[in-house]
Amino acid sequence: MNPKKTTRADDSAEAKAVKDIASETSTEEILKQKKEEAKAKKAAEKEEKKAAKEERKKAPQKVRERKQQRKNPLKIHSKAWRAASEKIEKDRLYPLSEAVRLVKETSTVKFDASVEIHTRLGINPKKSDQIVRATVSLPNGTGKKLRVVAFVNEGKAAAAKKAGAVEAGEESLIGKIGKGWLDFDVAVATPEMMKKLGKIAKTLGQKGLMPNPKAGTVVEDVASAIAEIQKGKVEFRADSFGILHNIVGKVSFDAEKLEENIKSYLKAVRESKPKVVKSNFVKGISLASSMGPGVRVDLKSVL
Repeated sequence: MNPKKTTRADDSAEAKAVKDIASETSTEEILKQKKEEAKAKKAAEKEEKKAAKEERKKAPQKVRERKQQRKNPLKIHSKAWRAASEKIEKDRLYPLSEAVRLVKETSTVKFDASVEIHTRLGINPKKSDQIVRATVSLPNGTGKKLRVVAFVNEGKAAAAKKAGAVEAGEESLIGKIGKGWLDFDVAVATPEMMKKLGKIAKTLGQKGLMPNPKAGTVVEDVASAIAEIQKGKVEFRADSFGILHNIVGKVSFDAEKLEENIKSYLKAVRESKPKVVKSNFVKGISLASSMGPGVRVDLKSVL
C-alpha cells in the first residue's frame, strides 16, 4: 500500500467530517435564530393584544368622563365663563329686569354679543295641530344686519335690491343657489315664484331658508317685507323638543330696549298658542348672551 495515498484519503475524510460538523452547527444556529424570532414575534403579538385590551378597558371610562362633563358643564368652559356663571344662582328664577342686567353683565366675549331667548313650550311638536311658527316685529330690532335674497320676476328685482336685498331675480338667482351659494340669512318670494323653487327646495329647506307664508316670507309686496325684516322682524319656530330659540337684541342695547323687545316677543308667542293646548303653554324661559351662561326668568314677571 502506498503511504502517500493513505494520507490523502485520511485528510479527505477528516475534511469531510469537519465540513459535516460545520454544516450541522450552521443548521442548529439557523434553527435557533428562527426559534428566537418566532418567540419575539409571539411576544410582540401578546403585547399588542394586551395594549388593545387596555384601550378597550379605557373606553367605558372615557364615556363616563364625557357623561360627567355633560352633568357638570363647568368643567368644559373657560375660566372667564366660570367666573361669570358664579354671579348667577343656579336654582333661582330672576325677574325680567334683573335677568337682563345679569345677561349684560356676564357676557364674556370681546364682540357685541347677541342676547338670546330660549322658551320651553308645553306642546307636542310631533303633532301637526301643535306646531308653533309665526313672526314678530321687535320694536327695537335685533341689532343684526340680515342678508336677504328675493325671488321675484325681473321687473321687481330692482325694487327688491333698493329695499335692501343682497340678490334678487328669477332663474339667475335659482341657478346661483343651485350651484351652492347660500351666503344669506333670509329668503323672500312672491307667490308666483314658489312653483319655480322646486329645483332648490331641498337645499333651502335643509338650511331653514325656504320661503313660507307663515313666516311672512311669501308676499306680493316683497320690498315691504324686506324693509320689515331689516327693521327687526323675526320668525320663531319650535324645534323637535318644543323649544323656541331666538335673538332679541344685543348686549350693547339699553336694558329698557331689551325688555321691550322680550315682552313684544313673548306676547307674539302667547298669541300663537295652538287651540288644542289646554295646559300651561309657556313653561320656561331663559336668557343668555352669545357663549355666555344662562339666566332663568321668573314667568310671573313676563306673563
